[in-house]
Amino acid sequence: MKQMHLVGFLHSSQSMHSHALWRHPRTHDGFLQPELYQSIARALERGKFDLVFFADTLSVPDAHGGSSELSIKYGAQGAARPDPLLIAATMATSGERLGLGVTRSCSFYHPFDVARSFATLDHLTRGRAAWNVVTSNSDAEAQNFGLDKHLEHDARYDRADEFMEVVFKLWNSWEDGAVVADKESGVFADPAKVRYINHDGRWFKSRGPLNVPRCPQGRPVIIQAGSSERGKEFAARWAEVVFTTPHEPALMKEFYVSLKSLLPKYGRAPEGCKVFPAFMPFVGETEAAAREKQAYHNGLVHPLAGLAALSRSLGCDLSGHPLDEPLGDLQYRQGGKSMYERVMRLSGERGMTLGELAQRFGQSRLVPQVAGSPSQVSDYMESVFVEGACDGFIISPTCVPGAFEDFVDFVVPELQRRDLFRREYKGRTLREHLGLG
Repeated sequence: MKQMHLVGFLHSSQSMHSHALWRHPRTHDGFLQPELYQSIARALERGKFDLVFFADTLSVPDAHGGSSELSIKYGAQGAARPDPLLIAATMATSGERLGLGVTRSCSFYHPFDVARSFATLDHLTRGRAAWNVVTSNSDAEAQNFGLDKHLEHDARYDRADEFMEVVFKLWNSWEDGAVVADKESGVFADPAKVRYINHDGRWFKSRGPLNVPRCPQGRPVIIQAGSSERGKEFAARWAEVVFTTPHEPALMKEFYVSLKSLLPKYGRAPEGCKVFPAFMPFVGETEAAAREKQAYHNGLVHPLAGLAALSRSLGCDLSGHPLDEPLGDLQYRQGGKSMYERVMRLSGERGMTLGELAQRFGQSRLVPQVAGSPSQVSDYMESVFVEGACDGFIISPTCVPGAFEDFVDFVVPELQRRDLFRREYKGRTLREHLGLG
């Protein structure tokens, strides 16, 4: 029987999809301390999760009113965010199986830097590293790297395609078995198995070779989250795991079928790319208890935190728009195109006001919330999985590490009882967990 995969979602931040997270009494206060992340790693490995991955952005949100005041005052997502690559390295010591995925932008780093960092992480974790590829989407991020404006949406992906080509060439610049380390003869490595790449393209130049020997996995697992048409083309070419946030099972299946249908165009088999929708579980002994948890969590969200985050996500200053009216014909400017389309659909089709949108956005960034007993949460997961709308799920926490511990203690055993999820790891590397070549 086919079994699902499970991924834990994280930010190196006080807020994640949930803007209530840092205020929740079950959240550990030390988001700047290694102990929090190490405890999360232990919990997820105990639950046999495939991996944990960190989303990331590179600026403090300041789209709303042209100021970062609301973001900083109310702790909107991104107000504080240490480098997740370093945090992932500290988590690696707290387990032996859990995969570790980290976001790095291919718009503001160089391919050599990214190739070197993730090859190193793959070695230090003995083959458990993954790279979540993003193109970034805001002028604020560009300005932190000395640019006035970011590239427009499709040009970002055109540039990213070449970025990936260079990174893959660098990872392949060392062959398997290049390191000899023969103490008797004094030969460290075979020069015939290490080569220059001499890439000279439209966007990038890199001579190579990489100064890190070949990764234990050959290359880290590639994660991607673009849901626009151009983003799906990029995913179909490069991604091995795709993170998505459709709100309804029918939309999940539509996305799943659409993406899988693109893979043959790039010579890839459907099983070579796994699709994981995210959801935010509230688990209780009964449905009533779970819904009480959900209501408590959602009530902790400060609406101005949601408003600051929504402005940043849309790349638009919403400070002049009335809170008691829908967004109307707000035009796309920058930011995530698929998120813009979802927000406009909620505003148009459902008539949600800006204030209602901000509150909803602060609760989960529109990631679906599922409240129920362990059996009911498992019913939801099973129905989506069996329907052929996903290969597994990304679990977005409402508090840390408590929400992950609840899921591992109560939902995972139910999934295992139904033979929908592994009882033990069968391999050591992330590629082995995911069934990737």
